[in-house]
Amino acid sequence: MRSPILAGILGFACWGSLAAARAQPAGEACAACHTDQVKQLPASAHAQVGCATCHTGHEAYPHPAGALKPRCATCHSAQAGEHAASVHGQLLRQGNQAAPTCGVCHGDPHTLKDTRSATFHQGIPDTCGMCHTEIADQFKASVHGQAVARGIPEAPVCTTCHGEHQILSPKAAASSVNPRHIHETCGQCHGNVKLSARFGLPTDRIVSFDESFHGLAARAGSQTVANCASCHGVHTILPSSDPRSMVSVRNLPKTCGRCHPGAGTRFAIGPVHQLAGRSESPAVYWVRVGYIILIPLLVGLMLVHNLGDWLRKLFERRFQPAAARRWPGPWMPRQEIRMYRFERIQHALLVLSFLTLVWTGFALKYPDQWWARPLVAWEQYFPVRGVVHRVAAAVLIAIAGVHALSLLTCRRLREHWKLLWPRRDDLPEALLNFAYNLGLLKRRPGLSSHSYIGKVEYWAVVWGTAIMGATGVLLWANNLTLHYLPKTALDFATTVHFYEAVLATLSILVWHFYGVIFDPDVYPLETAFLTGISVKEEHTAAEAEPAEPEGAQAPGEPERHPAR
Repeated sequence: MRSPILAGILGFACWGSLAAARAQPAGEACAACHTDQVKQLPASAHAQVGCATCHTGHEAYPHPAGALKPRCATCHSAQAGEHAASVHGQLLRQGNQAAPTCGVCHGDPHTLKDTRSATFHQGIPDTCGMCHTEIADQFKASVHGQAVARGIPEAPVCTTCHGEHQILSPKAAASSVNPRHIHETCGQCHGNVKLSARFGLPTDRIVSFDESFHGLAARAGSQTVANCASCHGVHTILPSSDPRSMVSVRNLPKTCGRCHPGAGTRFAIGPVHQLAGRSESPAVYWVRVGYIILIPLLVGLMLVHNLGDWLRKLFERRFQPAAARRWPGPWMPRQEIRMYRFERIQHALLVLSFLTLVWTGFALKYPDQWWARPLVAWEQYFPVRGVVHRVAAAVLIAIAGVHALSLLTCRRLREHWKLLWPRRDDLPEALLNFAYNLGLLKRRPGLSSHSYIGKVEYWAVVWGTAIMGATGVLLWANNLTLHYLPKTALDFATTVHFYEAVLATLSILVWHFYGVIFDPDVYPLETAFLTGISVKEEHTAAEAEPAEPEGAQAPGEPERHPAR
């Protein structure tokens, strides 16, 4: 009798307890059995989340068998998807049960900390260190790890660089620590002006890297060029003042020597991050300032000279009678050979190499421009820009050598070349013609057969080839340059090479193209580079011959006509 009665009493008591529990809030109802978890919950990030939100199917008591366990993906689907695509998720799919899951990194759902809290941020190195012990120890000794230990909330931790849930292998193209993205990853902090100013960090590191050879190559997609981690380290990053740092003065030869053998063995490497006008050597600064003044001045004079010439000729052809358009000047044989065949071949190779150098050279400097894309598209597979640029440079230097050799060995070419040698009359002739183009003279001065116009072009090519060749060789043989000369020499060569290229390109466009295309006397094209004979002379020969000055032609001489 006692057993049935006792069982009834206990059943009634349990029914009453369960009914009372159902009448209470969910957390309090669960606390009847899960006391510890319910007490921990208010201090966790899930404080505002009800038990039934995660523990679905547990409303009934006793809990039904086979009820689904809580899944983080129910609420955190985006994070779960990122984790599944990460290197950790891939290891789990491969059957590696030791790979981290949500609980491994975040802890028990009832006690996990808010990821925005300082405590969570400071504990990330220890969390990752559960698996990556050696790397975590290296990080803690670094300048970043020391900042984290001091409680600085802005200090980078593992997830700052590697990502939070979608952590990928550094070899993966989308990884934030892939060589293609190191620049952006480090730039999160070192490219932040406010953050840099707050902690006294240099504000020009990202900008100066972008303007360097390494930065330009990295922007174009090069996978092998040095990036931030190549020089500063990966996890053991230390300030340059620390003698253990890879970028300390003592260790720079070793660091740079990994790519440039012998660098810094004779001279100190010197400052690496240099920004124009702010942190460059005096030699580089003054040569840059000199070119900034010289280029607008020279190109401006060319524009004024040619524009005045064009307007004068336009006026003469439109508003003056034919008889008044005769140009005073010396007499010269009709159909004079302006360029021999050998010279025309040299000119053709010069044109091809120069245009190739301009395209590839500026593509190296401005890889983001649309006209550089056909070359940059191959950069991650093969350095097309650099290889083609160097081949064109070798062709240009070879042409210069052949030209000099031909002048030494061929009398005919040497005699022809002497026509381009500067004379005392060139300066007055240039000044008078410039004054006429400006409208300061009413009558056009005489212009010699091989005038200052052609001589300026020729000697500018000689000067430019010498400068570009010398600085280009220093840049091409950068390992030898850094071995025997200070890095300032390389910076100086880089600056001169760039600005001389700008000057040469603008000179060709403004001065040479006008003389061979836009000059009304030759428009639409001066074909001397194809036929050897100037169309300007042929045009003059087709006109009615002017009355020849008495005594201007000796007996037996070929017929002559005025030069233009």
